[in-house]
Amino acid sequence: MIKVLFFAQLRDQLGTAELNVNSSENTTVQDLLDNLIKDNKDWQIALSSKTIMVAVNQVMSDKATRLKSGDEVAFFPPVTGG
Repeated sequence: MIKVLFFAQLRDQLGTAELNVNSSENTTVQDLLDNLIKDNKDWQIALSSKTIMVAVNQVMSDKATRLKSGDEVAFFPPVTGG
């Protein structure tokens, strides 16, 4: 099981802050995103953004990062300041 967290604007767009998903061997962050979009077609626009950022177990990662059961994956939009 992988714990998936959504923060900031993504949380608002998707209408959820957290969910748990089953994982399989050799799953990557991109695979996880693809499966989330496949299961929730309304999430495609928000999760397909090229600017979406990801952290795995609180470490900044990329979409090629391999996942394993027990991992925590957080998605969030880029941080901007002014």
